[in-house]
Formats: sequence, C-alpha cells, structure tokens
Amino acid sequence: MALVTRIYEVTVDFPADERFGLTAQLRRAAVSVPSNVAEGAARGGRKEFVHLLTIARGSLSELDTQLRIAVNLGFSSSLDSLLVDIERLQASPGALIKSQRDPSLHTIHHSQTAKPSN
Repeated sequence: MALVTRIYEVTVDFPADERFGLTAQLRRAAVSVPSNVAEGAARGGRKEFVHLLTIARGSLSELDTQLRIAVNLGFSSSLDSLLVDIERLQASPGALIKSQRDPSLHTIHHSQTAKPSN
C-alpha cells in the first residue's frame, strides 16, 4: 500500500488538466494492486486467488507504462525510484501465482504425517 501512497503524492504535482487523465489512471491502477490481492486472499479459492493476482500483476504493468508516459511528457523527473520499485514488485504476484498453481506445494504426503505404530 506504500506504492499507492507514493503514486498519490507524485501525482499531486501533475498538471491540473491531467486530473481526469493520466493522474486518475495512475491512481486507479495503483489502488487496484493491493485491492485485488486482498480480494483474492479473502475469497479462499485458489483459482480465484490466482485470477486476482494476475489482475494485480497487470495493474503493476499499467503503472509502469503510465509512469514512463508521465516521464516522457515531463510531468515529473523523480519517478525513477518508483519505476524500480514497480519492477521489483512485479515479481511478487508471479511468485504467488506459481505457488498457487503448483499442487505439490499444497499437499501433505501421508508418509510425512503417518504415526509410527507400537
């Protein structure tokens, strides 16, 4: 959620005529990331969780693209650290998706839980 806060802080200084354009898109994409992760975790189903993690990863890609557009338009010169953070964060949903899709990470083998007989 720190990313959301940083996006809001950075976009305050964007041109006023971008309030309903790039500023709104950046903020919406930023809020979408933790919201989709939270919703997926709350639903309880692995398939739904993976689906919402995929959406969160897409939102991170949107943020990356939109921030690069903001840099190209000269809206802010201090976005490099945000871009680095987004690149780092993009690996997190990928790792969670992989862990949710790999059934071997969720099964308990009977040989590991069997009690020795006396």
